[in-house]
Amino acid sequence: MTETYELVVRGGTIVTPGGISVADIGVNSGRIVCFGAEGSLNGIDVFEAHGLHVLPGVIDTQVHFREPGGEHKEDLASGAAAAAMGGVVGVFEMPNTNPSTDNAAALQDKLTRASGRMWVDHAFYVGATDRNLDDLHILENEKGCSGVKIFMGSSTGGLLLEDDDNLIKALNNGRRRVAVHAEDEPRLRERKKIAEKEGHPRAHPEWRDVDTALTATRRLISAARKTGRKVHVLHVTTAEEMAYLASHKDIATVETTPNHLTLSAPDCYERLGTRAQMNPPVREARHQAAIWQAINDGVVDILGSDHAPHTLQEKAGDYPATPSGMPGVQTLVPVMLTHVNAGKLSLGRFVDLVCSGPQRAFGLVGKGRIALGYDADFTIVDMQADWEISDDWIMSKCSWTPYHGFKATARPIATIIRGQQVMRDNQLLGQPKGEPIRFQDTLGRLEG
Repeated sequence: MTETYELVVRGGTIVTPGGISVADIGVNSGRIVCFGAEGSLNGIDVFEAHGLHVLPGVIDTQVHFREPGGEHKEDLASGAAAAAMGGVVGVFEMPNTNPSTDNAAALQDKLTRASGRMWVDHAFYVGATDRNLDDLHILENEKGCSGVKIFMGSSTGGLLLEDDDNLIKALNNGRRRVAVHAEDEPRLRERKKIAEKEGHPRAHPEWRDVDTALTATRRLISAARKTGRKVHVLHVTTAEEMAYLASHKDIATVETTPNHLTLSAPDCYERLGTRAQMNPPVREARHQAAIWQAINDGVVDILGSDHAPHTLQEKAGDYPATPSGMPGVQTLVPVMLTHVNAGKLSLGRFVDLVCSGPQRAFGLVGKGRIALGYDADFTIVDMQADWEISDDWIMSKCSWTPYHGFKATARPIATIIRGQQVMRDNQLLGQPKGEPIRFQDTLGRLEG
């Protein structure tokens, strides 16, 4: 008797560790249980994927959803809706919220707020401060925690560890990989007068210059060597950092963002003004070229959106008092797949950066690949869709995107999480059912 699966994704071009092929995928109890030749599997629910690419579910390991939000400000629900609409199945949310996620109670509050409101699976970083250094080894093992986040340079929020002594204390107190925003705070303070004098965001990459980033990254790697702690260097933006980090891949994983691969100075600041303002900044074309080279050389491990939405009213203030950050979780997939279609990177490399890379770096359980026994997480895309990204497509409460008018050549068609269709044909389906992401480093401790 032929088995009938709870869900069959039929006839799509699937991207697996074994290569790219047309096949059926059988799903039971939210997991992948079978592969079959095109049209060979029967399902209670069938997703006809002919002519579409079925990718492993995309994980965005750097978002800022700003919970508790407000009428026009991002929160967990609106941010997760944007993620699902963009084909993203899971997110790591950063701790620089109000209040900061820097203790067990705040982390539990985030998990409680997420339950029944988030459309995608999720985990939350704990922010390191000079007040919780002794507790980090405990906090990093809490349910739903993606690890510790360190701000070496000030950005949105009040989390900051600017001196090497506290940096080393933080790295000494725990064992999971630590994510770090590497900008040198003393140099930022010293150079802020450049931005104040110019009064225009075109000064942003001069204020937060190459040496600001490179100095912090060197300090970070030195501390990581002294403590033997694995680190993840977030949103690397400079040619100099990429060249330096290529020699330290045994201890450091590397992230960059679609913004730094797509936008460049000075054009983006003249065209978008403060909407292009983010930390670290979008830089000149030579840095963008070096980041692309690092993508293709294998130096970069992960692409994260650094989704950090602010309202247009907030962005309309006087620079540099304006907030840094732009929305990006919803546009990550179509923007980067447009680069794939343009020949800037292969489809396999894209999957490596947003699926396999997060799984390897952070030890995700059941996510990051289309393989037997893994969660049935799929980002289903049309690689031949010609369309224009616009502000009115954006689900984030900020209601704008720096990619308004971007001519995309690929589009997310469906988001399937643990076998459940969450988004299809530009519509969210059912109710939010996102769950905490599980990690190998804490699996036995939390679920034993």
